[in-house]
Amino acid sequence: MKKLKFTDLLITVMLGVVFGITMKFWDDLYTFIKPMLPMARQLIYGMWFMVGPFAFLLIRKPGVALLASIAAAGLSAFIGHGIEVLIYGFMQGLGAELLFAAFRYKRFGIIVAGLAGVASCAAGFFLDWFYGYANLETWALFVKYGLRVISAFLFTGIFAYYIVKALETTGVTNLIRPVAKEEYTALDK
Repeated sequence: MKKLKFTDLLITVMLGVVFGITMKFWDDLYTFIKPMLPMARQLIYGMWFMVGPFAFLLIRKPGVALLASIAAAGLSAFIGHGIEVLIYGFMQGLGAELLFAAFRYKRFGIIVAGLAGVASCAAGFFLDWFYGYANLETWALFVKYGLRVISAFLFTGIFAYYIVKALETTGVTNLIRPVAKEEYTALDK
C-alpha cells in the first residue's frame, strides 16, 4: 500500500464534507419517519456508517475510512449536532478502519465492506451504551441493533460497493487509483 498523498487527503476530506451534508438531510428524514416507524427506521440508519467504507473502497489506502468519518462528523458537529457527533465519527471510522486493517487493506469486496459497516455499527453501539442510549429491554435492544446491523451491511456492503463500481465504469476512479502500471507512470511525469 502506498502512503496517502495530498490529493488522497483532499478527496477524503471532500467525501467527508459531502457525506456530512447528506447526513444532515438524512437526519431530517430519520426524524420525520420516527412517529410512523419507530423501530423500522433503524433500517435506514446505515447511512451514518457509509462514509468510511465508501472512502476506503474509492481510494483504497490505509487511514481514509477513519479520516472520512471524522471529516463527515466534524461538519455535522459544526452545523449544530455537537461534539458528541465527532466522537461517534471517530469511533465509527475506527471500527471500519480496524476491519480493513484486519484484511491488510487488500480486500475490496461486498462482504468486507459490509463487515466494515457492521464494525462501525458495533463501535457506535459501545458509545450508545456508554451514553445510556442503549438502555432498553433485551428484546428491544436486539431488534434495534439487529436492524442497524442489517442496515449497516446494506449501506456499506452493497450500496457503497455498487456506487464505487459505477464510478469505476465511468473511469473516474482511474484519476484516484490508476489501474495499470502505465497509468501510474503517466502520473509521475
